[in-house]
Amino acid sequence: MNDLAKTFGQWLFEEGRSPKTIESYVGDIKGFQIYLGEKATNEQTPLSRFSFAHYKQHLIDNHFAISTINKKINSLKVYNDFLQNKGLVDSNYIQLKRDRVQIAVGSEHVVTAMSEEEVERLLFYLEDRTRVSIRNKLITYLLLYTGVRISELVSIRLENIDLLTATLTVRGKGGKVREISLRQDVIQLIKEYQLGERKQSRFCKSEYLLVSQRAEKVHRDAIRSWLANKSDDVGIKLHPHLFRHTFATRLLRKGVDITTVSKLTGHSTVSMTAKFYIQTTREEKQNAVDRL
Repeated sequence: MNDLAKTFGQWLFEEGRSPKTIESYVGDIKGFQIYLGEKATNEQTPLSRFSFAHYKQHLIDNHFAISTINKKINSLKVYNDFLQNKGLVDSNYIQLKRDRVQIAVGSEHVVTAMSEEEVERLLFYLEDRTRVSIRNKLITYLLLYTGVRISELVSIRLENIDLLTATLTVRGKGGKVREISLRQDVIQLIKEYQLGERKQSRFCKSEYLLVSQRAEKVHRDAIRSWLANKSDDVGIKLHPHLFRHTFATRLLRKGVDITTVSKLTGHSTVSMTAKFYIQTTREEKQNAVDRL
């Protein structure tokens, strides 16, 4: 089964899929294969309508997020296409329109974003030098004030930053390049980090802006771990994408037009931005009902 996942990954590569997409699809298929192994099914084929239907119900019963379930269903549909292409199955067992979990209109993509009070609390916490290094403060500021994805953040090179024009050039999904203006406090933090902690690092010659004690490029898992560890201190469940949601949501709340927000976040279309961020937060929905 594991060999089949590798072959699937190679097929995706030959089909021109991006490395991130391949990683996501193959990861989902490995999860499906683990489920089949744990259930000790007597399936003679790598995929069937029976095994798919039971796996989908397993995800629902274990309270996976609807978006996560639909992502896995999409991956299995592509896997089904691969298996048919290779002659390993003879049927199309999955139809996205029929099999994706439906969401009530108006409830989709509930955005989790920090409130202004939570942002202020976080910023206050970041000022404590005994608990937050300059590098980690800079990481948080870049997440909060640029809306970059975690993969984009760790890939920022020194050459991507123009201090004179206060701009950051980011290469996002699909290799698309976008330019983000930097606030002066972010610029000052970059300078402070470069002249202090980074200069003293044994990886000070690295081409990447953010270095770690062990490598010339900080790993995304290290950032996720640090944010998770600080969640209790701050009183907010911190994770990288929360900052991206907060960045876009705050801009829209402050009246920035959606076209500009779309360009800053690197979405391929304005409708993509609307899909994720026009929706009100769960808190805003509760406040609206409380006014009745």
